[in-house]
Amino acid sequence: MSGALGLVLVALLAASAQAEEHHDHGHAAMEMSAAGMVMNQNTDQLPLDCAAIAADVKLVVHAGRKHAAALPGTMFAYAERVWDVPACSRVTVTLVNDDHVRHQWMLHGLPRYLYPEGMFHLEVAGPGEGTGTFIVPGAKKTYLVHCDVPQHTEKGMKGELKVGGGDGDLPSLPGVSAPVLADEYRSRWGGESTALALAVGLLGALVGYRSVRPAA
Repeated sequence: MSGALGLVLVALLAASAQAEEHHDHGHAAMEMSAAGMVMNQNTDQLPLDCAAIAADVKLVVHAGRKHAAALPGTMFAYAERVWDVPACSRVTVTLVNDDHVRHQWMLHGLPRYLYPEGMFHLEVAGPGEGTGTFIVPGAKKTYLVHCDVPQHTEKGMKGELKVGGGDGDLPSLPGVSAPVLADEYRSRWGGESTALALAVGLLGALVGYRSVRPAA
């Protein structure tokens, strides 16, 4: 019995140590301050398909309402929505927030053995800027970039990072690619709707005539 209890105790201690190690790793992957956050930063660990860092690339990304002005149907946007970097490059992103609300530059699809949940995340809480670094793999691929603040993606704040030219454009990127499902605003005119429109038009004309007719 004592031997069995000893084995159980050892297993519990091992599980506790593993949980503590994972917990500490989670904190190490996130750098937070009142100004913003960087998550899963990586400056030196190479992806398995990279023998060395091929290039150091610096991207300055502006985010805010004013960048959506030229994009119909959007409220928020990045000033640029496509970035192309060499394979196996070390990418340093400086996110410049031009608004008084939070904005993010979140990249998805990175190898999970280096980046928890396959993600790199940079956030700036208001006017100002933040910087973070990650290393991309060697394969040609197009990665989704977006702002994960509620409704910001839906309102236009998304783009794509192409590694080595990428493997095509992602759909529904404002100013870059067509939507998966296009919005339709066409009116369907039938007999009843046409008659109603004519009646409203005649009523409006009659009211207008009476308002300008000289008094008897």
